[in-house]
Amino acid sequence: MSDKFKVIEDGSLLTFLTTHLNGWARNKIKQRLHSGCVVVNGESISKHDYELKANDAVEVLASPRNSQAKIIKLEILHSDRDLVAINKPAGLLSVADGKSDKANALSILRNQLSSSKKQVKLWPVHRLDRDTSGVLLFATSMEMREAVNALWAEADKVYLAVVEGTPSPAQGTIDQPLRLDASDYQVHVGAHKDAKKAITHFKTQRTVNNRSLLEIKLDTGRQHQIRAHMTWLGHPVIGDARYGTSGHRLGLHALRLTIKLPSTSKRLTFETPAPSDFHALIR
Repeated sequence: MSDKFKVIEDGSLLTFLTTHLNGWARNKIKQRLHSGCVVVNGESISKHDYELKANDAVEVLASPRNSQAKIIKLEILHSDRDLVAINKPAGLLSVADGKSDKANALSILRNQLSSSKKQVKLWPVHRLDRDTSGVLLFATSMEMREAVNALWAEADKVYLAVVEGTPSPAQGTIDQPLRLDASDYQVHVGAHKDAKKAITHFKTQRTVNNRSLLEIKLDTGRQHQIRAHMTWLGHPVIGDARYGTSGHRLGLHALRLTIKLPSTSKRLTFETPAPSDFHALIR
């Protein structure tokens, strides 16, 4: 069960909740806020001074809709007036998928950086699959996102992957086109009139118990590129139910991203080490 309200006039979220949740103790209301149970226009909000606008839709849940609703802060790797880079946890959507009300990195970060006086706007420069962890980049304006994307072909994208088996040779390049079949949301490898160029470079770092840790560099950034290419090679990514075998953790981490700044042509690098649950896959 949940309580749903329509905002009549502008005001702070905590004041609104205190007024409309008759008989609720103030501490109980704050606890609901902090636990991700208060949703405004479909987004989980934790700030008590969040500024409501007339016609906003407010919903107070009995419990968080999903485990990711409990994530109210993300690790920020870089922040300036143009760009914000975060360390996205595995299991968190990059942006809303339009199919569910699950929390996503964009809404959490927007809420994290906003205040009662200023609501921050963000645009995703790129996306990571839900179960991939690592560097995720946002722009603070549409113009900056388009400017960075215009130079995206010159960006360096480096991943770590834990795959089944031992690639032979230990390093190489996969130059196989990819196409997405929207009917089953599956990426297919090989020549096709709708396929797009995709190039993946891989290098084996070590092999333990018939699993290998690879460093992967992308010349292109197609959807599911690493996952589809490694399965084509015969070494699917560990924990990949779509292209291999399911598991508790997808063995894919966005280690490092280097972009060219549109204004100065200088290069800017964002990097974050893989988490412990990722390294546990290769022990």
